[in-house]
Amino acid sequence: MATLITGVASLFFGRKKAEKVCLGVLMITAVLSAMLFYHLSVTHTSFTFTMGHFPAPWGNELQAGPFESLMALSFIIVIILSLMTGRERIHADITAPKQGLYYLLCSLLICSILTLIYTDDIFTAYVFVEVNMLAACALIVVKDTKATVLATIRYLVLSLLASGLILIAITMLYAITGHLLMSDLLLSMTRLAETGEYAFSIPVVILLFSIGLAVKSALFPFHTWQPDAYESATTTTSAIMSGIVSKGYIILLLKIFYRVFGLEFTHNLHIVDWLFILGLLGMIAGSLYAVRERNTKRMLAYSSVAQIGYIFMGIGLSTDIGMVAACFHIIAHAVTKPLLFLSVDGLMEVSGRSKDVHELHGAGRRNILAGIGFSVGALSMIGIPFFSGFVSKLYFVQGSFSNPDKMLPTLLVLALSTVLAAMYYIPAIISIYHSDDTRSYRKKRFKNSWNYSIGIICFILLNFVLGIYFEPLIEALELGLSIF
Repeated sequence: MATLITGVASLFFGRKKAEKVCLGVLMITAVLSAMLFYHLSVTHTSFTFTMGHFPAPWGNELQAGPFESLMALSFIIVIILSLMTGRERIHADITAPKQGLYYLLCSLLICSILTLIYTDDIFTAYVFVEVNMLAACALIVVKDTKATVLATIRYLVLSLLASGLILIAITMLYAITGHLLMSDLLLSMTRLAETGEYAFSIPVVILLFSIGLAVKSALFPFHTWQPDAYESATTTTSAIMSGIVSKGYIILLLKIFYRVFGLEFTHNLHIVDWLFILGLLGMIAGSLYAVRERNTKRMLAYSSVAQIGYIFMGIGLSTDIGMVAACFHIIAHAVTKPLLFLSVDGLMEVSGRSKDVHELHGAGRRNILAGIGFSVGALSMIGIPFFSGFVSKLYFVQGSFSNPDKMLPTLLVLALSTVLAAMYYIPAIISIYHSDDTRSYRKKRFKNSWNYSIGIICFILLNFVLGIYFEPLIEALELGLSIF
């Protein structure tokens, strides 16, 4: 609620005040989320808050447990660091009158994502899916170039089609059950599963939800909007969208599987098997696209397609460990991909703003912190030990052992995807440290601003923390999913 009010209030502030208020409220929200996560983790409980104290269908409910509070805390930290690190890029790419609007949109975006995480009402979730989409579109197009307009139109068209599928699914669900609260829907679904009623309609509803949210989260082959959007938008927007926007939709899909239909019922319908196949295909296709890219921002965008595939592959394993691995990878990717985008922006700053990986020769020497940040993020995405990406892959492997039918394709695709990731990240690391000082702008060492330096250092530390001290987080996810 605070982020929503802040967003609206930003309309009446100047750019500097809007920035301070937005970051201030986000920091307060982060502290409160941390306190909530600690309390729920220690007590091993969750709670339901009825808004307005009105029962359904007039009232609305929020449900918070260790899983929800952990995800909320992670996403808030990511958007705070992204805004702080990319502050100069916001000022450079966006005209002064629109800079205050940018912070308004960020407030609306995080408000919608937090609502998707906490809401227990399926229609409220749909409303904020649309808020999330509109805020994301505006964050792309606010740069106001021909490329961002075209990218936004493509994203908007595909996202609206996906929204239509989700709305049809909600309409059918309400017609079948007469409920919108997830807790009531789960009771109805349990009864219908026992009686065998609506044996055709219910799988159609789950399929519509899955396709709609897969399109919005850029799962292959529904990823076509993503590379243009990430490349053309200001780097701060690319960092925020790659870090948290698509993850909010995935968490909503998990809530639908767990709290609306029941995980066992969903598995029996084999919907997750199709998500597993698409996840594997996405891991390979995204990496293949990235290998042939010379544009660094598009390379990172296609890498995100592969990483989204990892998450859906983990969900599709249909094992507890696989689900934990998928949720851990949501957090690991959320803190790693913004680091890569923001580090690339620092490398571009000392390379004539060129996006071509071959034009970044020596950029890691001229901007040392950006070079370190890119290297850390790249090694994490490859899956090198002591980085967050390694932990995800380790648990994906363990999760595959619990499902012999899917073990072999999982291990093969994991290995192939890792090799492909090394094929485009390792040459990029070599390129940024390869000495080439023949041009005038390449002869000086760049000094970063304090906020950029602090942001990149925080992202790097988070990556090491997740890669080394991961066991408490894994335990928290196991607890949260058991209560979820």
